[in-house]
Amino acid sequence: MSPAQLSTLVKQTALDTGFSFVGVAKAEHMDEEARHLEEWLRQGRHGSMHWMENHFDKRVDPTKLVPGAKSVISLMYNYFPEDDRPSNEAPKISRYAYGEDYHKVIRAKLRAVVARLEESIGSPIDGRVFVDSAPVMERDWARRAGVGWTGKNTLLINPKAGSYFFLAEVISDLDLAPDQEIKDYCGSCTACIDACPTEAISPEGYLLDGSKCISYLTIELREAIPQEFAGRMEGWAFGCDICQEVCPWNRFSKPHEEPAFHPHPELPEMSTRELTEMTEEVFRRVFKKSAVKRTKFTGLRRNIDFLDV
Repeated sequence: MSPAQLSTLVKQTALDTGFSFVGVAKAEHMDEEARHLEEWLRQGRHGSMHWMENHFDKRVDPTKLVPGAKSVISLMYNYFPEDDRPSNEAPKISRYAYGEDYHKVIRAKLRAVVARLEESIGSPIDGRVFVDSAPVMERDWARRAGVGWTGKNTLLINPKAGSYFFLAEVISDLDLAPDQEIKDYCGSCTACIDACPTEAISPEGYLLDGSKCISYLTIELREAIPQEFAGRMEGWAFGCDICQEVCPWNRFSKPHEEPAFHPHPELPEMSTRELTEMTEEVFRRVFKKSAVKRTKFTGLRRNIDFLDV
């Protein structure tokens, strides 16, 4: 099977498994991205996420993660919800966390893709699957694979479906035909820059100060939220979707068809008062399988108490 034929097989297998878009990039050292990451870290824009300083060589070279790797397959899985009500009242929760933890859901689908490919090819594949769980620069690989461009909000944007997607990768020894990068269509738009209440996105765009991002403040930051952000959280208690909500390209977003990503039955019905007065027992019940449990009850309580709701 030629590299082009094998690429076609990979993409069709992934699409049949539920992924929305699939692209391929050559597994090679990321020279330009390495320079940008090094400068970003040097400026301290990663805040207290010191783990981002670790394994630098693996972040910029996939063959350090998978020796002998030839291709990086980038996949996109839709999580845009049909029922948007949980985001309309404070405290707000980012759409990606409405349902079950995406790490487990998508990792299982990636393994299914690999298993089906091995069956079709007739031999084992030497590789690894990744879902936001290792030092992989997923947005850069997705851009290289042509499934989207990196927007001014630094998120990956697909011209047909917007940005409400989980990104995942398969790094393997498969010799695949790489895809071409696509054009940046942000143009002169500054909607995301103008809408960010904490000014986390640089005035020119394409650069995020992670230490100012509401998602960082409500999820990654373990200490008290700095008082400089008081009154600027706009109701977000876990994550933030503002720069996606205002992005014109998300008018093309369509509801996902993944049962695991539907919210817990109680979540859409919870009032502002019920959320602000949530007990640990309710937290454990409603967010038992959600990514929200990552911040723990005390973390969510801290975030809610910080809001002016």
